This record gives sequence, C-alpha cells and structure tokens, in this order.
Amino acid sequence: MTRVRVTAPSAAARTAVHGAPRPFESREAAQDSEVGQVFVRSLIRSQLRLALVVAAGFLLILAAFPLTLVLVPGLADTTIAGIPFGWLLLGVGIYPVIGLGAWLYVRTAARNEARYRDLAGDQ
Repeated sequence: MTRVRVTAPSAAARTAVHGAPRPFESREAAQDSEVGQVFVRSLIRSQLRLALVVAAGFLLILAAFPLTLVLVPGLADTTIAGIPFGWLLLGVGIYPVIGLGAWLYVRTAARNEARYRDLAGDQ
C-alpha cells in the first residue's frame, strides 16, 4: 500500500466556482452600497436589542428568586435534605433558566442573521 496525502484544495480551485463571488465578497459588496449599510445597521440594532431583552429578562428572573423568598412567609426557613430552599432555588433552579435563555438567544440571533442574508442577497 502507498501512502496518500490528503490536502485542502488550492486557492485557485476554491475561487473558480462558476464565476460566483465568494461569500465574503458579496457581503463586502452589500456593505459598500447605501442599501447594504442600512441592512448592516439594521442587523446590528436587532442583535443589540435581542441581547438587551435577554439580559433584562434574565436579570428580572434572577431578582424574582430572592423576592419570592421574602414575600412568601416560611419559604426561606424550609429545608430539603438539610439544604435551605433558597439555596436550592438559586443553585438548581437558575440553570434551566440560563439554558433556556441561551437557547432562545442563539435561535433568534441566527434568525436575525438569516433575515439579513436574505435581504443582502448572500447565499
């Protein structure tokens, strides 16, 4: 048996795909035009808005945990397996909230970027 060396295709082979522009070239072309700049600003605004909404929602939920312990009488004194309920609520209850928030953020951010690509004409 002979050894076969597998390498990436050459740069010339990658750029000569039926005369189609490479993805970053079409992105640069979209950003150079006035309409493209509007699309980019719109994407940046929507991603910033999404980040602020997710962060604010997370902080509100995080603030609701201690408020629940203060407002519900006797809940702070409750223990489960010797661990105070407040510790369990913050230690175990917050992780699903973080995971859900992260999943929603990634899903919505990807949707925003796909919408931008559709508008900008990137494929």
